[in-house]
Amino acid sequence: MADTHSSRPAIRVTDPKALRALAHPIRLSLMGLLRTEGPLTATKAGELLAESSASTSFHLRQLAKYGLVEETGGGQGRERPWRATTLFTDVPEFSGDAKVAAASALMRGVLAQNYFAEVQRWLAVRDEEPEEWQRAAQFGDTMIYVTAGELAELGRQYVQLLDQYLDRLADPSLRPPGARLVGVLQIANPIVRGPGPAGSEPAS
Repeated sequence: MADTHSSRPAIRVTDPKALRALAHPIRLSLMGLLRTEGPLTATKAGELLAESSASTSFHLRQLAKYGLVEETGGGQGRERPWRATTLFTDVPEFSGDAKVAAASALMRGVLAQNYFAEVQRWLAVRDEEPEEWQRAAQFGDTMIYVTAGELAELGRQYVQLLDQYLDRLADPSLRPPGARLVGVLQIANPIVRGPGPAGSEPAS
């Protein structure tokens, strides 16, 4: 997902049908793969996701209907390479249209599940990773009192820090020796007190 105040290359998705089509774990995983490893064929994408090529081929065609992916040309059938049309997807942060708002909420819910599934996969193998990566990986939280304007500005500054590394996604030659693909989550929201899976007390 893209920050709307950033100059990141993004495709803006406001059609409720397109948002609902994208709000699917396999399709979101495909988008991530194509943006970091692409172009890929349906067969190769299936191998990387542990899915059948028939499944990935179907989901790629669904993404293509809304301009999120496209064929690069060449190949036949499930051996045709696909690529993402942009590096980021821009989903409306707010909409007065109830259908768009509902579809955006669905999209964010699936994204949240994907985000934390990735965190859990890392935690499951963390102790087997090199010490330098165990120390470098980030895991924790901080609570602060800020205004809505200050929070938005923090988000813009955060994006600017990350953007200096974005060229490495598209150009492998820019990646220094030892570089790995790292997922960085950008989550900051007002605390809503009450029962929930995350509890209500600050982490130590």
